[in-house]
Amino acid sequence: MNDSGFKFQQTYSQLPEIFFTRTAPVKVRQPELVILNEGLATSMNLDFSKLSSTESAALLSGNTLIADSDPIAQAYAGHQFGHFTNLGDGRAILLGEHVTADGRRLDVQLKGSGRTPYSRGGDGRAALGPMLREYIISEAMYGLGIETTRSLAVTTTGEEVYRETPLRGAILTRVAKSHIRVGTFQFAAAHRNVSFIRALADYTIDRHFPDQKETQNPALAMLSAFMEQQIRLIVQWMRVGFIHGVMNTDNMALSGETIDYGPCAFMDTYNPSTVFSSIDHGGRYAFGNQPVVAQWNIARFAETLLPLINDDSDKALTMAGEVMSRADRFYQETWLDMMRCKLGLVSKEAEDEALVRDLLDWMKDAKADYTNTFRDLTYGKSINVGPCQESEFEDWRTKWEQRRNNDLASLDESTELMRKSNPVLIPRNHKVEEALSAAQDSNLKPLLELLNVLKNPYQETKASEPYQVAGHGPYQTFCGT
Repeated sequence: MNDSGFKFQQTYSQLPEIFFTRTAPVKVRQPELVILNEGLATSMNLDFSKLSSTESAALLSGNTLIADSDPIAQAYAGHQFGHFTNLGDGRAILLGEHVTADGRRLDVQLKGSGRTPYSRGGDGRAALGPMLREYIISEAMYGLGIETTRSLAVTTTGEEVYRETPLRGAILTRVAKSHIRVGTFQFAAAHRNVSFIRALADYTIDRHFPDQKETQNPALAMLSAFMEQQIRLIVQWMRVGFIHGVMNTDNMALSGETIDYGPCAFMDTYNPSTVFSSIDHGGRYAFGNQPVVAQWNIARFAETLLPLINDDSDKALTMAGEVMSRADRFYQETWLDMMRCKLGLVSKEAEDEALVRDLLDWMKDAKADYTNTFRDLTYGKSINVGPCQESEFEDWRTKWEQRRNNDLASLDESTELMRKSNPVLIPRNHKVEEALSAAQDSNLKPLLELLNVLKNPYQETKASEPYQVAGHGPYQTFCGT
């Protein structure tokens, strides 16, 4: 059955067989379609209108295999909270690579599709709440203009999964430019077979870094390009207050997309030490640590490429080190350019970094909301501050307005830059929880309303107002496995 329009090819499975195991999805009792991403489907040249809801659910749960699919579970390794271990798709199946009419190659993966050889004792299943959560947050990131994997559909399975309590089972259909991870390269390197690393590197360069293919040293060029790509991604996370929550090396994709939305959340009150994940006891993946962790992860990627960079290990290490030595400065410059945009500044002045950091320091002390503070600056609204912080903030605002008046951009151009850089709304944690709670009781209205406003996060409308209110009190997220 392929009336939906999937056009699968299989190139990843042409790599050495250490990288995957052919594994079919485990059929479920009674799949039912909860939500289908019509916009994404259309962009992929898919059309489910010819199928009944039952037929669509069968396809998107794996009960019916799509024509030309060749299901595999991918093998990879990873540093999880700094500790190396072998991993793999313990509850996910890659059906194949869908090729769109305009030539884009997109992985189509079922998440929660049952046990695989890499399940390590797990049941291979997923619960409805975490799968809908990934749907919401990935679509929010897409609306915010940030590179991300996307969610095509969520189906329930008609079965329960058991965590601390019985939960409704579900399967997410995830779409990505690929699922190649830093951990995939670590898996190859752990085999101490250069041919495995070279095969994976050649494949990855062809798929994601074609401009580096004809360079003098493609592996080194890929490392440099990947370093810059990942830092730009992290800077975009910092722009909107996104906290990934579990930045293990197996959750860093060579495609440059945000991947694996487990204990992620968006920051309300600005504090660089903010952590939401229940398992991040030491704050390793706190908001302010994300740039440092990203560079640490990139360094682990560099280690896997050393045999390809140069036959002389010392020379290879020096060459990779030269790339990594640029990372921190590249981040600082890219981050500062992003913050200039948030403040409507086009030209670059020496005092800009102090201006930015003074604002962030004030926001931390005043416990100001990250999103709403920049939104209010954008639209010229008064900032809600306490009496003890008012004079300090007004002093900063005066400096900012003077800097803005002296900028190359006109005030209209500056305001437009701010509007494009500062979202009016984000997926507020309490609104996400409200939508998930209702959806698990089969009430999809709050979920659909939330998704609708998240499509246009830079536009302030009457409908968006209830979603702009910051949450209050402590908030904790969980991996959702």
